[in-house]
Amino acid sequence: MLGIILTGHGGFASGMEKAMKQILGEQSQFIAIDFPETSSTALLTAQLEQAVSELDAKEDIVFLTDLLGGTPFRVASTLAMQKPGSEVITGTNLQLLLEMALEREGLSSEAFRLQALECGHRGLTSLVDELGRCHEENPVEEGI
Repeated sequence: MLGIILTGHGGFASGMEKAMKQILGEQSQFIAIDFPETSSTALLTAQLEQAVSELDAKEDIVFLTDLLGGTPFRVASTLAMQKPGSEVITGTNLQLLLEMALEREGLSSEAFRLQALECGHRGLTSLVDELGRCHEENPVEEGI
C-alpha cells in the first residue's frame, strides 16, 4: 500500500491525524510529523528520513504538506527528488486527506497525485456555490 507522510507547521500534522482517526480509524502506512516552532530544518529532515525508512520500502511514498514553499514542503521535496516513486502534494486539507487515505490502495504515487489534485479542487467550495449547485440539479418545474 502506498505510504503517506503528512507534515506541516505547528501541530498541523498531528491535528489532521487525530481528526482522520476519529473519522476513519487507524490507518496503516501513515506517519504524521509536526514541525513546531522549536524544531529545526535539520531535525525535520532527520524525522522525515526516519519516516521514509519506516514505511514499506517496496511501495511508493507521498508527502502531504501544509504550505507551498514552507520548510516542511521544501524538506519533503528534497527527499522526494532523491527517492523514485515519491510525490509531494501541498495545500493539504482534511477532505483531501480522508478521501486519499481511503482511495490509495493500488495507486502509484503519480496516480495518487493526479487524483489528490482533483480532490483538492473539488473540495474547495463555498456555501453559495453549493446552494447554487443544488438549485441547478433540482430545477423547479414550471407549468400548469
